[in-house]
Amino acid sequence: MAVPKKKTSKSKSRSRRASAWTLSSPAQSRCPQCQRAKLPHVVCPNCGWYKGRQAVEVD
Repeated sequence: MAVPKKKTSKSKSRSRRASAWTLSSPAQSRCPQCQRAKLPHVVCPNCGWYKGRQAVEVD
C-alpha cells in the first residue's frame, strides 16, 4: 500500500476541500413586461408582474 512521503498541511487539505464550497451567482431572467433582469419564478420588483398578470402593486 502506498504511503505519503510528507504530511499534507491543514491549509493544503482545507483549500482543496474549499473549492467545492464556491458560490455561483443566482440565475437571472428577463421580465416580459418591462424587460428588466429579475430572478426566475419571482414577482418582478420593478413592475410587479408575474405569470402575465399584475401580482403586486408597485409605486
